[in-house]
Amino acid sequence: MSWPTRATLPGGRSARGLLAVSPEGQLVAPVDAAAARELAAATLRAAGIGERDRVVVALNDDGEPAGSLIAQAAADVAQAAASVGPRGRMRLHTALEAVGATALVATPTGAMDFLARLHLEFLLDPLDLELRHILLVGEIASAGAGAQLAAEFEASVRELYADPVFGVPVAWRDPGEALLTPVRDGILGLAPPAKDAPLEAPHDAGLAEITVRHAWHDGPVRTGHAVRLAGGETGIPAPAHTVGEHVLVKGRWLSVPKIAAALSKIDGIARWDLRISRAGTLDTARLHVAFNRDTLVKNPMWKGRVQQALYALTPIGVEVVVEPEVAEERRPGTVTDERGHHLGRDRAQVS
Repeated sequence: MSWPTRATLPGGRSARGLLAVSPEGQLVAPVDAAAARELAAATLRAAGIGERDRVVVALNDDGEPAGSLIAQAAADVAQAAASVGPRGRMRLHTALEAVGATALVATPTGAMDFLARLHLEFLLDPLDLELRHILLVGEIASAGAGAQLAAEFEASVRELYADPVFGVPVAWRDPGEALLTPVRDGILGLAPPAKDAPLEAPHDAGLAEITVRHAWHDGPVRTGHAVRLAGGETGIPAPAHTVGEHVLVKGRWLSVPKIAAALSKIDGIARWDLRISRAGTLDTARLHVAFNRDTLVKNPMWKGRVQQALYALTPIGVEVVVEPEVAEERRPGTVTDERGHHLGRDRAQVS
């Protein structure tokens, strides 16, 4: 395939201007800052943000999603905007009150965790915040999350679709709707996961990958987001799955090949399995490692080496679990997504 993915997008040391750089450094790509801000502002406006709103953006800003970009775009649309990061929930509550926020932009799990802690830990009433809008971005939301947030905060809840390559919001939808509403014609498309060809509407049933086309980049870029088409759709459904060599965890994309490369430098690892779940409000990532010698299984220093390798690779918190049994046979690493989001690393196989 010639259509680029996160791992193959042209850029690197030859790129000029403002650059989008993923946490592990695999993606280095130029961004047209003015065009990106204009797109984000148009998406926020279409999702309901107005000139009387005061917006707090509780997103990370080291790769994706781009919290400062959304905050700057919100300042063009609203009365005021601030990017405060995904800080501790009580500090987020303090920031919302200090700003006098009427709108919160957060990941779906971040918003749900904030709601849970308001009730269970802080004993605060969500209605006291007087939020009018909650915009969810950066993750595949759990079923019913939007409806619950709307009921608890008595606010309008919309989902934003930020393209995961550059972090720019380009579409929105009501949680109850199946299709995204792009703010520019032609900016989003669908393609077979293993074939460089656009799917023409109405779409046939099957699996498709969302593509994004920006004015500052030549041609479509594969996003890694996938949808299952029932057949007959004329628009772009909201993503329900991911495909390819990157896994979406806690609103960020984690490179599986980078994990494999980092762990290959540690002696004694026979096999590993990256397990991702969402048992409560937040994603949990655990790396299960099997060593080939009993002395390594019981050696905390070797577990620490694995932890340090992951810490150097990604800001995502990944717990290391050492399997108690020795594994003599060496096998390639695997990914187990208990959420049901990630369909596979090989696009040809998932299609």
